[in-house]
Amino acid sequence: MNDAWFKDWFNSPYYHILYKNRNCDEAELFINNLFIFLQPKKNATFLDLACGKGRHSLFLNKKGFDVTGIDLSENSINCAKQHENDSLHFYVHDMRKLFRTNYYDYVLNLFTSFGYFENERDNFNTIETIQKSLKPNGIVVIDFLNVKKAIANLITKETKTIDGIEFSIHKKVEDGFIVKQITFTDKNQNFFFEEKVQALTLPYFEKYLKACKLKVVNLLGDYALNPFNELNSDRLIIIAQKQE
Repeated sequence: MNDAWFKDWFNSPYYHILYKNRNCDEAELFINNLFIFLQPKKNATFLDLACGKGRHSLFLNKKGFDVTGIDLSENSINCAKQHENDSLHFYVHDMRKLFRTNYYDYVLNLFTSFGYFENERDNFNTIETIQKSLKPNGIVVIDFLNVKKAIANLITKETKTIDGIEFSIHKKVEDGFIVKQITFTDKNQNFFFEEKVQALTLPYFEKYLKACKLKVVNLLGDYALNPFNELNSDRLIIIAQKQE
């Protein structure tokens, strides 16, 4: 396995088929709650880091904010670009590389869009890039899974049939990653894809955020923004502020 898995899988039409039923209402609820919690100024600028097809970006833009979405998947960005306007733009870009310097009031990295890389240096580079992207005192929101609960409740085997395709899904913990193996047959052709997310806990994030002069100011545990609890929370949502 290598860290190119996400380039192939996220750019595949089958990725969008498998996850087509993701709850947009939940995404909108999360953005609405974040909006109330963060209380951004009317002229605030947002960077949606690893934006996918841009569902979070769209909700933010509808609230009147200037939003930039970046993602490595060309297919996702092509889809998102259909919704562009004067204050909403999307680009194909690697989140490990700096896009703009001291430009954004907020950087959002949502829906477990971190921890994909084999090389730990890439994680550090991503956090460092986030810090450099933010204006002084800017805010980053990292929405990650709560690893302890996710592993404790891991469903090792399941089958999903979507658009006539039967996806066989196997999950395991291996070499510090939560690994999802996806197999299916379509049009008489067999397919195999993998998803890998590092099993990163709060101390890991705290270490690298601190090294990049980002101070944790809030820890939340779900999309209703309840406090984070290591054993019971579904999510690990970190809100950190750029320090001068």
